[in-house]
Amino acid sequence: MTFEAIAPRFGGGVPAGSIRVFDTTLRDGEQAPGAGLTAAEKLEVARQLARLNVDVIEAGFPAASPGDFEAVRRIAQETRGGIAVAALARCRDGDPQRAVEAIGVAERPHLHLFIATSDIHLKHKLRIDRDEARREAVRWVKWARETLGRDAEIEFSAEDASRTEDAFLLDVYEAVTEAGASTLNIPDTVGYAIPSEFGALVGRVKDRIGDEAVISVHCHNDLGLATANTLAAVQAGARQVEVTINGLGERAGNASLEEVVMALRTRPNQFPDLASAVQTEQITAASRLVSYLTGFAIQPNKAIVGGNAFAHESGIHQDGYLKNPLTYEIMTPQSVGLSGSTLSIGKLSGRRGLQGKLRELGHDVDGEQLDAVYRAAIALADTKKEVTDADLIALVEVRKADVPRSIELLGWSISSSSGGHSLGSVSVVCVGEARAADSTGNGPVNALFKAVDEAIKPVLHWSPVLTEYEIKAVSEGEDAQGQVLVRARRSSDEGPGALVVTGHGLSTNIIEASLEAYLVAINKLHGAEINGVEVAFVGRRLAEELP
Repeated sequence: MTFEAIAPRFGGGVPAGSIRVFDTTLRDGEQAPGAGLTAAEKLEVARQLARLNVDVIEAGFPAASPGDFEAVRRIAQETRGGIAVAALARCRDGDPQRAVEAIGVAERPHLHLFIATSDIHLKHKLRIDRDEARREAVRWVKWARETLGRDAEIEFSAEDASRTEDAFLLDVYEAVTEAGASTLNIPDTVGYAIPSEFGALVGRVKDRIGDEAVISVHCHNDLGLATANTLAAVQAGARQVEVTINGLGERAGNASLEEVVMALRTRPNQFPDLASAVQTEQITAASRLVSYLTGFAIQPNKAIVGGNAFAHESGIHQDGYLKNPLTYEIMTPQSVGLSGSTLSIGKLSGRRGLQGKLRELGHDVDGEQLDAVYRAAIALADTKKEVTDADLIALVEVRKADVPRSIELLGWSISSSSGGHSLGSVSVVCVGEARAADSTGNGPVNALFKAVDEAIKPVLHWSPVLTEYEIKAVSEGEDAQGQVLVRARRSSDEGPGALVVTGHGLSTNIIEASLEAYLVAINKLHGAEINGVEVAFVGRRLAEELP
């Protein structure tokens, strides 16, 4: 396939009012331990980045391995529509040649050269002095310009720039600009900077270089400041931001594409006349794809793309949101590719929030029924980690099927051991009379059902006969609610015309759910008895007599 970009590309700098988005998910993002991608997977991500409409896709580090070389080359071959494809290379013989070979087929090749400039890197990693580092930087930038031509994008990064001595850093940037670099990247390689000092550093580079090159920034998140530093840099004059989907990257990761892009879009007064060409409606799709392919889950409270980013649980927040979403949302979920916000139900939720959530789920509940469901939902939230949509639907359905109670369960206890019988005890109020009974059974549910039978039979003069028992989990997890269905008839009824009723029970305690279902069925049977006619089964009996 070929990639068709939506917006025109920059080419030879960045037009006024534009922020160039350089996505390095496939290079720096892939350096996160455990995030390795196959060539086919990298191509799939690149296709989504094209739909996202980033300006530059840094496809990899071709000298690192034959696999990475092939992945970069395939992405360079297929990427069209003006999207640049970048490859990283050290200022070391062999790396730049390999990178140029990989991106040479690209519509817009973008060579990204780097060398460390901080004293700690020069001394302990490269074991060279400042003069040699400057010479190598100039040598390979000049080589790249001569090799790729005057219109190619040549980017130079001074690794660990934020810990480099200021005068030396500015000298290096000036020298590589004269040698042909069209973009100067200022990396906060170890996430050391804070926004005020990083913005000031960008300002000093901008003052020294002027408009001779585009200023870029590449911020890491070791102090949790990658996005803040990137935005401070934009305010100071940077016009290219190097970011990754979900903030993926080395150690604590990189500046997050979705955070930087949405900050620019949401706060235009802080970034006058600046905007990116990113199609933000593709952000969620890109986030989920990268998460799936890398196996890196997105934390629920992650800005923009986390599961809770557009979720409201507090009753006060839910009430405000339902009156006007702007009260608690600074962007629309649709702007990042979601269908809408979610109302989450927890112990801090209010009736209005619950009612709104139930309407989303197709249940219009109010009055006493809403009060009953609300009490049940709050009680459930105290016992469960999460009250799911399925939980809420089950609570509504159980309340809708509620029946008048002439037999009420007051309490129960069970004693059970491995390989032996269970002993169950219950206390009930049966038609106004307090009753208690004990019974043994084959398991706790059987023992308690038999105890209920013993307690009510002297009053009702019949006992229920269980014809069906079914249990299922409403949702996933060890704290899931259990939903129990029982069907029963009276012991005095026999034959095909016997009244069989259904009872439902719902609880995180499966024994309680079973007892609830059993008591509902018994109350239905008693209600049919005192009404004197089994109306519900007249139609069924007639149907059985039809040919």
